[in-house]
Amino acid sequence: MNFKLLGLAATLSLGAAACRQAAAPTSTPREQTAFQTSQPWSPSIDVRADVAIVYGVNPSATDSTRIFENRVRSWRDKGYTTHFMTGIAWGNYEDYFCGRWDGRTHMDEGQRQQNGDTIWHGKNVPYIVPTLNYLKYIKEEHIKRVIDAGIDAIFLEEPEFWTFAGYSEAFKREWKDFYGFDWRPQHESAENTYLSNKLKYHLYYRALNECFTFAKEYGCSKGMNVRCYVPTHSLINYSQWHIVSPEASIASMECVDGYIAQVWTGTSRVPNCYNGEYRERIFENAFMEYGCMESMTAPTRRKVFFLTDPIEDCPRDWADYKKSYEATFTAKLLYPRNNNYEVMPWPERIYNGLYQTRKDSDRKERISRSFSTQMQVMVNSLNHMPVSENRVSGSEGISVLMGNSLMFQRTLQPIEGFDDSRFSDFYGLSMPFLKRGVPVSIVHIENTGYAKTWENTRVLLMTYSNMKPLEAEAHRNIARWVADGGTLVYCGRDDDAFQRVSEWWNTGDNDYSCPSAHLFTTLGLDAHPATGVYTHGQGKIYVVRRNPREMVDRRNADGEFVRLIDEAYTNATGQPLQFKNNFQLRRGAYTIASVMDESVSDEPLTLRGRFVDLFDPALPVVTQKVVRPGQQAFLYDLEQAAQPLRGEVVAAAARVYDEQRGDNSYSFTVKSPANTTNAMRLLLPHEPKVTLTDAQGHPLETFTSQWDAASGTLFLGFENSPEGVAVRLEW
Repeated sequence: MNFKLLGLAATLSLGAAACRQAAAPTSTPREQTAFQTSQPWSPSIDVRADVAIVYGVNPSATDSTRIFENRVRSWRDKGYTTHFMTGIAWGNYEDYFCGRWDGRTHMDEGQRQQNGDTIWHGKNVPYIVPTLNYLKYIKEEHIKRVIDAGIDAIFLEEPEFWTFAGYSEAFKREWKDFYGFDWRPQHESAENTYLSNKLKYHLYYRALNECFTFAKEYGCSKGMNVRCYVPTHSLINYSQWHIVSPEASIASMECVDGYIAQVWTGTSRVPNCYNGEYRERIFENAFMEYGCMESMTAPTRRKVFFLTDPIEDCPRDWADYKKSYEATFTAKLLYPRNNNYEVMPWPERIYNGLYQTRKDSDRKERISRSFSTQMQVMVNSLNHMPVSENRVSGSEGISVLMGNSLMFQRTLQPIEGFDDSRFSDFYGLSMPFLKRGVPVSIVHIENTGYAKTWENTRVLLMTYSNMKPLEAEAHRNIARWVADGGTLVYCGRDDDAFQRVSEWWNTGDNDYSCPSAHLFTTLGLDAHPATGVYTHGQGKIYVVRRNPREMVDRRNADGEFVRLIDEAYTNATGQPLQFKNNFQLRRGAYTIASVMDESVSDEPLTLRGRFVDLFDPALPVVTQKVVRPGQQAFLYDLEQAAQPLRGEVVAAAARVYDEQRGDNSYSFTVKSPANTTNAMRLLLPHEPKVTLTDAQGHPLETFTSQWDAASGTLFLGFENSPEGVAVRLEW
């Protein structure tokens, strides 16, 4: 990244690193699962994850239950580790905008469109141009306060600048300071668009670096090791939604400890084009989004929480939410190297919100007992989800190159002939293989300098039709990988106007007509090679003079390209690509599967064994599970249970605490939100006598108990309690 900011960033990061080392070491509690909420604890939202991320300081709050410190205390008193989250591009910052903080109003710092309209996130809360004064306010009035409250993990979410913004006076001042010349309207040319979006990217890079460095240094002064995370949508989604954000670049910042991958139905349902049809492909999109986030963090060894949401921001009916939740949930589980999860955002709206009962009905109701039971079974499985060395089924080693500059070329209207409104230059490289059961990976161009980036890539697919490299070093990294035996497939006509923007490849000592010309010469080729196959060291370069969008925007347009990649993969690995219509993975006792439509076959996938079906709130034991195209499966394999002879909860819509095992007994306590129904499946050596008591020791008179002799399992069903229900089983 060739921003002048980097010198400052390096200096500040060194300070943060030194501060981190100086802070007294502390033992960190288990932080595998989390959720975020703006509410104080209440029985109906007692999710029972490890961490409650308390949202927003709300500095003007007067109601005692809404005061930040009181909300934090309410969750701590229930046994939760507490973290803090707030927006960095928007939030409850009316005191800043309306002049109560420093005596000056700051509405001019809102992100503004060409017609002069401010882009609002809420009343008196615009999307912000993050000026240094605004960052001073965030540090002094929010970050300092939460650290004083004992919070040692801070999440600044969604650093977002809209691509169609960039017309405010505050932005014009930042332009002049950054570029050294007067602001230029972005709608007038591709170059202005690129420069405008690059500045937006820089501003939020600076914002996070400033705020997190302050947080770490202030925490250090109090003997605390403050950890800093960025909850953010994927690069795929931000590019689709016309938003600019720092994304992969911040994974290398010393002051950033990780991310939340904000992937859910709302991001994954964005339509895309494949085989000439533009429509939603939720599972496939979610799979690529989680992969995009994992590949940002794995090379830099940052932590990432995978988020899913049982509902979404946009109103839909409950059946739609359930189907989409299963798809996104399955997609995230297919990444076996990660087991950190934000299990849900906003439990208050999930449990207490009203949504359509059916697509064709205006009647609304709260979440049903059956869906809340299923959801809680899924959520509680995440508390036990193991990391696994197993790999998702399919031919490994195909990766697609992405870069932050994907966001720089996004425009609402075509500009100078460039039009990729459906983001098809990305899907043209990924969807033809994903739909054929090939688990496509992502490589971020910002991470090409890390050896770990290349571990599982044998064939790299790339184009500069929808993005541009921000520094020459990336080409040297790619060339080294090819020379060591990698196979590069470059697709593109290199004829869009963004090829000619003023950047490193055509300024200073460089005079290349497009960035790929520098790449090819670095690879020892002519600057403008024709379609064909070339060699560099031990590797190969395939040049395809077609833009990737041409592979998916028309029906049956990808066949020749798929055959070429099959050839390249076979040459690189000695094995042809395996085409199928499904993905499967085993993680410990869990079996995860998804079957795709629009694939090589409409055949269902049949899984055989002795399973508990975790997508069914009745938790039935099945010996055969049939998964049809467009469906997913989440199963617990009873043959893989850890303690079949001593008693084991294999699935539950509540969290299990205080397990005790005797020679002829098994007891524990379960907790989950009020007004929900617990379903449990237990593996036991014999049919037991069941005793249930509430938190006061009173027997529960109403519950369901069903013994299944064939599987040696017991089903239990009863009303949940956040205070706990004690279960004792004797045989």
